[in-house]
Order: sequence, then structure tokens, then C-alpha cells
Amino acid sequence: MWRKFYIITSLLTITTLTGLTNSAQAQYLQLNYDFGEQSDGVARDYFTTYLEFFKPDAYGSTFWFVDMAYDNPGNRSLSVAYWEIARYFRMPNWPTQWSLTLQYNDGMAPWGSLGQVWLAGLNYPISVGGRVLSTDLLYRHMHGSTAPDFQFTVAWYENFLADKLTLSGYLDIWTQDDATGNAKHTVVLARPQFWYNLNPVWGVGGGFELSNNFLPTSDWEFMPQVGVKWTF
Repeated sequence: MWRKFYIITSLLTITTLTGLTNSAQAQYLQLNYDFGEQSDGVARDYFTTYLEFFKPDAYGSTFWFVDMAYDNPGNRSLSVAYWEIARYFRMPNWPTQWSLTLQYNDGMAPWGSLGQVWLAGLNYPISVGGRVLSTDLLYRHMHGSTAPDFQFTVAWYENFLADKLTLSGYLDIWTQDDATGNAKHTVVLARPQFWYNLNPVWGVGGGFELSNNFLPTSDWEFMPQVGVKWTF
């Protein structure tokens, strides 16, 4: 369920291309219900929350989110916590489309640590069919890894029907040590989302998570989700 939900990376792209600054600041909270069943037979009938913040400034932008699952046996209290923070830097004398980025990921779950991961690299927006996609190419270092790893991220955020419908999401592909620690494998994680905006503050919708080699299983997984979103 770890949604590296780079709506904000797309907002960074929009900010870079249009020259906006503080007017693009945004933050929102999602309450989601995760359902479906993993390949190991474990059901995902629990709630998750996702809190996100984005703020551009004269030098770039800052983005962070906190993602939590409430599946503790007995009382359904907090069971998993994960967070990411990313800083994007606009470089003097560079083309306006390019940015440098430095990121940190960390978290805890019943099956062990979800971090610590440092990432550094480049962000560049590309246009496909008139739609802007935000891409990150990153060097990835996870604590205890045996050799360097790399990550590619592509994110999208588009409004339709007079801003009533929002299609957003991301695709992450990265390498990391396998369970033996003697070889590398590739992790795939994608999460498209679909939101109907009732007004500028409230939205309802959902999406799904598609993953492979992503904790806690190594199989291909498809996990649906529905929720509400509060923008403030």
C-alpha cells in the first residue's frame, strides 16, 4: 500500500513550467479503505490515511507525505507507518525544465523496516499526447544494501470535465537486494487514482495498487481501494 503518490511531483512540473511560486502550495488528507486479498491469502480489509504537503519557493520546492495503515490485530490501531520527504532544486543557468532532487524514505511494519533509503537524481517533465508526465531518474541507496541501486519514477496529474474529474498516479521501478542478499531483483509499484471532485475541498474516488517484488510478498499483486480526499 505504499503509495509514493507523486501528484505533487506533477505539481512541481506545472510550477516549473509556469513560473508559479507560493500560489501552487497545496496539502491534503486522504482516508482510504483497502480491500482485496494478497497472494499469500492475507486480506486487506483495513483503513489507511495519507497526508501530503507541497510548497514551492524561489529555489525549488519541498514535498513530504506520511502514509499509515490501521490493521493492528484486536483494535485496528496503527500497524504500519511510512514517510517520504523530497527537496527539488532549480539550478542557476540550467534549462528551466530540469531540477535536482534529494529524497529520504523510511518506515516500519510488522515484518520489519521499510527504509532507510536515500535517493538523489534529476527531475524532468515530458509531454506525451499533450499531457505532461513528470519523471525522476534516481540513484538509490538503502541501508545495508550490497551494491548501488537505481530508480525510475513517472507521475501524472490531469483534470477533465471542468476540473470535476482528476486522473493521477505514478509508476516506480527500482532495483534492490533480494531476500538472499546475494543478488538484485527489480521492484515494480504503480498506483493510478481516479477522483470525482465534489468541490475544491472534497473529492471521492479510488484506484488500485499494482506491484511485484514489493513487501510483504514477491508475487504480482492487484489491490483496489476507495476513499475520500480533503484538500486544505
